[in-house]
Amino acid sequence: DLSAAQVQALEDLGIYINYNGYGPALEDLHFAPAELYQLLARHDDPFQFMDAERGHFERLETGYREDMAAAAALEPIHRGESAAVYQLPDAAWARRVSGVFGNDLANQDPARAHAVVTARKDGDYLVSVRAPLNNKTGADALCREFPTGGGRAAAAGINALPADQLQAFIERITAFYA
Repeated sequence: DLSAAQVQALEDLGIYINYNGYGPALEDLHFAPAELYQLLARHDDPFQFMDAERGHFERLETGYREDMAAAAALEPIHRGESAAVYQLPDAAWARRVSGVFGNDLANQDPARAHAVVTARKDGDYLVSVRAPLNNKTGADALCREFPTGGGRAAAAGINALPADQLQAFIERITAFYA
């Protein structure tokens, strides 16, 4: 049996590995996925990795905590009864944190849908949508209403929302989950 601390350590490691995978370019990540896999694979279990590769683990942990703190300091650009929308800048930390920040928002406020809109270098937006946790439906249908949108019922996204459609998206997510 695992202790509560061990379960928490495994959960944290899973979050950090997932978080490290977000970003359109390898330069955005703390570790290239193949490199991180090699670091993990040389150990028989995750606890050995966390002990033997302490510096690498701490790099993931520190990066995650710093990026999440930067995201948490932002105010939503829209907050209604049914949905909240946060806008992140075109920055490596923002691209890394977009998905896990959306998950965190959903966990904090399970009755509301959340969208994390991240600026892209070309002026469009990458959009990550989380349906309300108490109604994990419709995120895919909502995102498919926009070009390059798709995903799952509980979590979906739009790869390139034109900047001139941001307000229409905000209005649509608000109405969709009202």
